[in-house]
Amino acid sequence: MLRSYTWADLLTLANAGCGTVTIFACLSYLAGDQERWLWTAFALPGVALLFDAVDGWVARLDVRHKSVRGADLNSLADIVSFGVAPAVLAYTLGLRGLWDAICLTLFVCAGISRLARYNVTSSAPTDSATGKIRYFEGTPIPTSVFLVVMMAALFAFDLTGSHFIGGHMNILGRQFHPFSLLFLLNGSLMISTIKLPKP
Repeated sequence: MLRSYTWADLLTLANAGCGTVTIFACLSYLAGDQERWLWTAFALPGVALLFDAVDGWVARLDVRHKSVRGADLNSLADIVSFGVAPAVLAYTLGLRGLWDAICLTLFVCAGISRLARYNVTSSAPTDSATGKIRYFEGTPIPTSVFLVVMMAALFAFDLTGSHFIGGHMNILGRQFHPFSLLFLLNGSLMISTIKLPKP
């Protein structure tokens, strides 16, 4: 199997590796409370985004070695780096109430659903001249990097943890941070039928 990987596949796996290490960095921060782990977790989704952009470019350049698993690898890597990792990062920063956890879980499920839809329908909207997909249906899952940037800024200004920006409230005796709604909004946009031109 390793011999069948293309350069694009290896870049996709690097994307997945960034997401995995983001999760490990969050766990290390929770275990030892060292800020450097959290800053690592903030930085790696951006690196994953770079790998995600470059792997498609490399795949289009290397027409002689078409990957048989490239699209599936890409979707699986994306759900780790741009779905699970940002949700774990939010939980690490203090979005730990029951309603927060539900919002974060729905966000991850929306990301999985959006990627599954993309894989199933990717042949339908292709441009006959270039063979490229003309548009995304729903916002791409890497848009969650904006949430990571927002959380990094909040952490830098000490607006996370018990005093997360927007505060928190109790709903039916369970804690809820309004910031979690941004994850719910991002997930809703991902599974929407909005059509966005693909760069």
